[in-house]
Amino acid sequence: MTAAGGASKRPSGWTAATADRHVLYTHAVQSVEAEIDFVDSTYREIRGKPARILREDFCGTGATSCEWARRRPQNHAVGLDRDQATLAWGGQNILSKLSDSERARVKLLNRDVREPGREGSGVDMVLAMNFSYWIFRAREELRAYFARVRETLGSGGVFFLDHYGGFESMKEQRDKREIKTRKGPFTYIWDQKTYDPITGKMDCAIHFHFADGTRMRNAFTYTWRLWTLPEIQELLSEAGFRNVTVYWEGDDKKGSGNGVFTPAKQGEACAAFICYLSAEK
Repeated sequence: MTAAGGASKRPSGWTAATADRHVLYTHAVQSVEAEIDFVDSTYREIRGKPARILREDFCGTGATSCEWARRRPQNHAVGLDRDQATLAWGGQNILSKLSDSERARVKLLNRDVREPGREGSGVDMVLAMNFSYWIFRAREELRAYFARVRETLGSGGVFFLDHYGGFESMKEQRDKREIKTRKGPFTYIWDQKTYDPITGKMDCAIHFHFADGTRMRNAFTYTWRLWTLPEIQELLSEAGFRNVTVYWEGDDKKGSGNGVFTPAKQGEACAAFICYLSAEK
């Protein structure tokens, strides 16, 4: 079929005017399936049984919580976030696509992660992913959050976090990556705008550029402290967690990670790396 004038009709692709930033984030940043694969199998390895109840701190759209509910009919999830608009988007665009049974096993709550309430307590797992806990920039503040997580985990509960490091993490720079989708490609830009080596404070942003020349600047912005991996391990231990474990990514022999994370006592001095941690109650 052709459009008027005989030209072939093609998908319009992504544009700054029509793209939804949360959809773009899903394509460029999030990999909820891989994340759930990791925490599900790792919890089973640690505890010898499957987890049932997951709490997703700083849950945003709740995509991870929804993926957990999809996995098994016994799974329940609670997502906590203070951004009501983002929670509402997740409810309309992700939660609504679950079956009635799956939807009944997910609660997305507009709540501070330090006050999870009855619904968010006694859980098997707590997740704090995408470096979201870096919003706590004072040592005492982050340790208090970790202690609160431990307190609200159920017996035998496990806390999972991710971490970003390497010498390039302290660099003011932009990293560009082309993302290919069925609708067409777009460019994802991770912008490390500022870094203060005295305080560790950093300002970052995500921008999106499109094939038609339009741009979505500052689609997401973050003001964090760039915590080091030894600091995080120390604070988890100080908060009362046992068996704090770092999971390091394997090498694909081409200079990149292979997506397989295994327990490690020693890592490589990579320019940039992402790893996981688990901490047991």
